[in-house]
Amino acid sequence: MKNTLETRIGIFFALAIVAFFIILEMLGGFNFFRPGYKLNASFKSAQELKKGDLVKMAGVQIGTVESVILTNDVVVVSFKVDDKNAPIKTDSKATIKFTGLMGQNYLAVDFGSKEASKAEAGAFITGAEQADLNQLMAKLDNVATGVENITKSFSGDQINNLLGPFTDFLKQNNAPLTAMIGNMKTVSDRIVEGKGTLGKLISDDALYNASLATVSNLQGTATDLKATMNDAKDVLNEAKKVVAEINSGRGTIGKLVKDESLYNETTAAMTNVRQIFEKINQGKGSVGQLINDDSFLKNAKMSLQKLDKATESLEDTGPLSVLGTAVNSLF
Repeated sequence: MKNTLETRIGIFFALAIVAFFIILEMLGGFNFFRPGYKLNASFKSAQELKKGDLVKMAGVQIGTVESVILTNDVVVVSFKVDDKNAPIKTDSKATIKFTGLMGQNYLAVDFGSKEASKAEAGAFITGAEQADLNQLMAKLDNVATGVENITKSFSGDQINNLLGPFTDFLKQNNAPLTAMIGNMKTVSDRIVEGKGTLGKLISDDALYNASLATVSNLQGTATDLKATMNDAKDVLNEAKKVVAEINSGRGTIGKLVKDESLYNETTAAMTNVRQIFEKINQGKGSVGQLINDDSFLKNAKMSLQKLDKATESLEDTGPLSVLGTAVNSLF
């Protein structure tokens, strides 16, 4: 090979091209011949993300951004992921983040769940919105402006304008304020010494003891009330059992309530009694005749009158005459 100027220039350009491709490969900006697959994610704002920015997972570069396109009021970010890196899952999320205050952005992708499958080429994964650096800087600028205004308000004449009336008020009411502070100190000293109503409430153990006794009595009352409630509950349970036995027709009361034969017998007995009283009222039978027949009453009166006369005649006759009369009646 001739060592000519053309040969040297050709070798120089060849080495320059090789070095250019090596540098692009190191910077991640040349991935045309690199194997991989393309994915997409949509965002409300690109936040200065551009073509060629890195795509990272857990801080490790896994690809580069290929395009940032505005479509249907959203920003569609297309990025290429190397096959040799960890596969991106269908539930992985992409987030636009920045590496420094200068605004170098990159696309961060999380691992996703273990149960999810690998995302197919051309698929869309969920885009998670991140706080915009510009908005943060604007808010910090507003905060700084507010702090500056507050600082200005505490300088020079403005401080005098704010504190001047308050200082004049203190000077004019020095004596009353001093007296009020003295009174407050006296009151606080009396409270600490246990004097007065408030001092006794704070320092006297009697109030604590009385409160403790009251609480103890309340606890005892609550215990007794609980026992009474338990007894009442037991009584109600027993009453339920009795009612259940009555409803089931067991026991004397249960039989009286549930047994229809007793009802039938009672009904028949009441019917018989009613018929008897009807016969008596009608003057039928011995009892009816005795009650309703006036001749029986007259005969009874006549018999009593005769007995009364016989008794009077016996009183007038001596004992021997009575004995003789009795013997004659016998023989």
